[in-house]
Amino acid sequence: MTKDLKSRIIELTRKDLEKVETALEMQLDPNLELVREIASHLIFSGGKRLRPLLMIHSARLCGYANGFEIEFSTLFEYLHAATLLHDDVVDRADTRRGKKAAHIQWSAPKVVLTGDFLLARALDLAARTRQPDIVTVIAGITRDMSQGEINQLEKKGKLDLTEEEYLDVIEKKTAVLIQGACHSGAILARASGEKQEALKQYGFHTGMAFQMADDLLDYTGTKEALGKIPGADIREGKLTLPVIYSLAHASPEDRAWMEKIITDPVFKPTEFERFTEKLIQYKGIDYTRQCAQDHVQKAVQCLEEFEEEPSKEILGLIAGYSIERKV
Repeated sequence: MTKDLKSRIIELTRKDLEKVETALEMQLDPNLELVREIASHLIFSGGKRLRPLLMIHSARLCGYANGFEIEFSTLFEYLHAATLLHDDVVDRADTRRGKKAAHIQWSAPKVVLTGDFLLARALDLAARTRQPDIVTVIAGITRDMSQGEINQLEKKGKLDLTEEEYLDVIEKKTAVLIQGACHSGAILARASGEKQEALKQYGFHTGMAFQMADDLLDYTGTKEALGKIPGADIREGKLTLPVIYSLAHASPEDRAWMEKIITDPVFKPTEFERFTEKLIQYKGIDYTRQCAQDHVQKAVQCLEEFEEEPSKEILGLIAGYSIERKV
């Protein structure tokens, strides 16, 4: 199923993806070789380009045909890359997409400044659209994502983290960027308020599903597929929905053992396996998967506002892929 979805998306968007790759490379400042080197280390190491595709096809779904959607869509990949560079420094991550994290290969100051440059490039592209509402959307995204990261940092290791707190974090960390890509596409096409709102909600639900699926992969994925060792979230003290739900439903004995693992990040592979078994036993995995599927269903329902056409099919496939992917 996953392979079929991914293959179909690539088949339908191949030309767009090629143009996005070219635009991403051309718009990195050639006068800043260090920035190009560090940014390329991340940007051209296997990203899926879902955010640019979401803006492109949201715009086309709303009738945009002026030819600038490819160029403008790259702002969302630059913004995404900036947040990943900064996140890896904050989290002291060792790897990203199967390679050394940029701050390991270079240094934290150089990587932080490169992230700042990519953010500036994204804002520059937003301004080039000559659509003040898009600039407002991007400003809101950067504000919310920063708040989300700060909230997550403050809540690390918090054993009584609630589902509501978790949902607020992932909305700000992930969903707002995906929602913003869809909303900006609709704004670029000067779509009606109803269509803008439909695509905003589509993006929100797709983004929530995407992050929930990502949180599942930390317990169900493999090192080879993820490009990093599974269990990174729990080692960093990040409680995600599978853990929150399981803790709430575990026996006192099992909850105490799980809390010990959470508060002691140096655990054996066998202990992580047992921890994952507890997430299965107490339905944290199933519950998270069902929540993600519910968001996908709502995302697809948002597209009912639009006529049948290739861009609608692509957006529907991307929503489905968000929970079926293995990486």
